Amino acid sequence: MHEHADHFGEDVAAAYDDPSDAMFQPRAVEATADVLHRLAAGKAALELGIGTGRIALPLARRGVAVHGIDLSEAMVARLRAKPGSEAIGVTIGDFATARAPGRYSLVYLVFNTIMNLTSQDAQVDCFANAAEHLEPGGRFVVEAGVPGLRLLPPGQNVVHFATRPARLAFDVYDTATQSMSSNYVEVSHDGHGSCRSIPFRYVWPAELDLMARMAGLRLAERWSGWSQEPFTHESTEHVSVWEKPAA
Repeated sequence: MHEHADHFGEDVAAAYDDPSDAMFQPRAVEATADVLHRLAAGKAALELGIGTGRIALPLARRGVAVHGIDLSEAMVARLRAKPGSEAIGVTIGDFATARAPGRYSLVYLVFNTIMNLTSQDAQVDCFANAAEHLEPGGRFVVEAGVPGLRLLPPGQNVVHFATRPARLAFDVYDTATQSMSSNYVEVSHDGHGSCRSIPFRYVWPAELDLMARMAGLRLAERWSGWSQEPFTHESTEHVSVWEKPAA
């Protein structure tokens, strides 16, 4: 068993639920939960990387029995402090390999979390683990960004993606290894600064399709977002749905 490092400790968990962040906006959360509710088809769902429950809680409120796997006890502690969390089971462990009890009609992994697994082997193991948790006919859903390499001119390996007062965020790419990091520099009012770096392994939709095929899954749907817009060569993210054969 390979256990990836926990980069979501108390310092990250304490500030993770940022209501000003786009992914916490009610419209984004509800759109995600609506699609997952439909795909669960009234049966149980398993979230890989459940975190603070951003999606698990609204999905549970829709009547879906949700279980989660997460490596970060600090993130799960934030989930446990929220109303409704008592209905959600959580297994602490590496979601690439950790087993949750039972079988599920839906396994899902949102907001680039597949890229928190920083090796191809770990990502392949994650697909195999998802497939083992699925009942026949079940679905595995992954939301991830399309690697932004089109933004890199020759000789450059840094892409800026956010600027706020006293905060700068940028990605650093290594195209030889598909490794990258998201980096956050913050300066407080008293002039003190901090820098945080989180490693990822970026992965292409076609590579994920091959991982799915190795796990015995087949592509059923691919959209450019939770509104289910068509996926095109201009899409900057994708929501992909693979299906486990019914027989």
